Amino acid sequence: MTPIQHHAQLDWDDQGRPRSRVFDDVYFSDQSGLEETRYVFLEQNDLAERFAALADGERLVIGETGFGTGLNFLCAWQLFEQCAPAGARLHFVSVEKFPLSPEDLHRALALWPSLKQQADPLLEQYVAIHQGFQRLMLADGRVTLTLLIGDVLEQLPQLDAQIDAWFLDGFAPAKNPDMWTAELFAELARLAAPGATLSTFTSTGWVRRLLNAAGFKMKRTPGIGHKWEILRGVFLGWPEQTPLPSPAKPWYARPLRPTDERRALVIGGGLAGCASAASLAARGWQVTLLERHAGLAEEASGNPQGVLYLKLSAHGTALSQMILSGFGHTRRLLGHLQRGVDWDACGVLQLAFTSKEAERQAQLAEAFPADLLHILDQAAAQARAGIGLACGGLFYPEGGWVHPPALCRWQASSPTIDVQTHHEVLTLRRMENQWQAWDGERCLASAPVAILASAAEIKRFDTAADLPLKRIRGQITRLPQTRRSQSLATVVCAEGYVAPPRLGEHTLGASFDFNSDDLTPTAAEHAGNLQMLEEISEDLVDRLDARTLDPQHLEGRAAFRCTSPDYLPIVGPLADHQAFTEAYAALGKDARQVPDVPCPWLDGLYINSGHGSRGLITAPLSGELIAAWLENEPLPLPRSVAEACHPNRFALRGVIRGK
Repeated sequence: MTPIQHHAQLDWDDQGRPRSRVFDDVYFSDQSGLEETRYVFLEQNDLAERFAALADGERLVIGETGFGTGLNFLCAWQLFEQCAPAGARLHFVSVEKFPLSPEDLHRALALWPSLKQQADPLLEQYVAIHQGFQRLMLADGRVTLTLLIGDVLEQLPQLDAQIDAWFLDGFAPAKNPDMWTAELFAELARLAAPGATLSTFTSTGWVRRLLNAAGFKMKRTPGIGHKWEILRGVFLGWPEQTPLPSPAKPWYARPLRPTDERRALVIGGGLAGCASAASLAARGWQVTLLERHAGLAEEASGNPQGVLYLKLSAHGTALSQMILSGFGHTRRLLGHLQRGVDWDACGVLQLAFTSKEAERQAQLAEAFPADLLHILDQAAAQARAGIGLACGGLFYPEGGWVHPPALCRWQASSPTIDVQTHHEVLTLRRMENQWQAWDGERCLASAPVAILASAAEIKRFDTAADLPLKRIRGQITRLPQTRRSQSLATVVCAEGYVAPPRLGEHTLGASFDFNSDDLTPTAAEHAGNLQMLEEISEDLVDRLDARTLDPQHLEGRAAFRCTSPDYLPIVGPLADHQAFTEAYAALGKDARQVPDVPCPWLDGLYINSGHGSRGLITAPLSGELIAAWLENEPLPLPRSVAEACHPNRFALRGVIRGK
């Protein structure tokens, strides 16, 4: 079972300062929290000079143990704004076992009016912060905050990153001895970039000795305020007598970027393509986005209302971790759109319509905190939904509906993204270190990096033909709202879903058809959707006068979802399938050995596909994942989850099974 993550339990003193009830310790010095943070963490890591020395397109990565109130992060960001050139980026990765609730964070940060310019955008983005990796994009993507929510010794081993400066914070060693361990310091060393620096407010002798043993050269230095001494140091290298941490397997290692040129072409203008383009544009790339239709989001991403629905597992599977991280990331992006027209956080109610479903919901309610999901009995569910229901269910208060085309348009709106519609790519060729997109007769665009994001259509390209993607037709029905149906206040799901009205219409869906290749909406599937509506709520059927509707005359649309055999998206760099099979043939005899052969990458070719019916939740974060590979940044997901989504997983399974 995944551990339930709770918010920090705080007490507030008569000066309005927070104190941890669990660790019986303060979050910051009562005399001079800001001066102390700046002296201990910013000065000892020489951040002002290092920020100023960054070139255009370069970034500095700071790692921190103990996010707390975010004070260290906000001070580092403020200094970055003051010292760094405009094209530089700051990446901040911080672990926190007990994150503050949004209310407590508001209250704590109100104590530092001089940080308001940084604190306000952080507070705006501080939503849906749940277990695991949570990515927040700030300052138009110039500042990235990756929060690792959970125990430091569970989260840091999953981090794939190179840290330039460590802030070793957290409650004092005497109050929180579980954190200050040789095991933790070995993780700091594993993640340290060459010459990384480290500072901490403590000067405890055993902490210094353990850090030295892990490969840091620590020295005591005079403190500030009531701290006599603190520690600062530099990473010299992995200690000789200690075995090296195991490297990534070659087929999951990071490929080298083909050139330093920041130019890419993206094929496909749906959620996956627009997200991939947006993540690169935020990092200063020039992107050409090729879409075969007249506009963006005209296929599966074109429905009037998509649901932010979390199909989780109580057992912390890779898919469940991906969904939890992706949900938070998308929820934070939606703050840029118009609420009520482009999206609405009205919540999602999943009905317990069978005893098996009720059992599954009970397990989830035990595994996750109530601010993510909780069970409502029949009366409470009715009150929340605003319509009559036969049973209760599981309520996701932060869920809701989204108009996917609005999200796509917003993501593709960067001035460095050139959207070219009516451009259908039929073949992809590699010529002179460039990927060229051809429509048969002419070359539409070329760039050193290409991202295939056109759902199952990517199989038309030889390089991706072996990927096991399948199409599933889905049809939604648009129902005009009535005076009485306006009371529907939340998305309600059983086998299908129905959403509260948007611009005078409810969306009802969606059918599943594994066989049909025809995208003309059918009366039979409208009838099937109306039947799903009856399973959701007889009362809503009445309110919509749905029994009087003729399926022949209903409006709707059909599109293909694109899924993979294990239901995880397929995201990452592509290898040459034939060469891969030859390079790792030995795995067919012994799957445990790791041949010391570099992966035969197709240089600069990436894929973002296979999102099924949850593209709203997984596609935007997948765009960040691809950008992190291309820019050699900290990954936005645990390494094990990034590997579970990697395109190479299928070729690898094939080799091991001898196929």
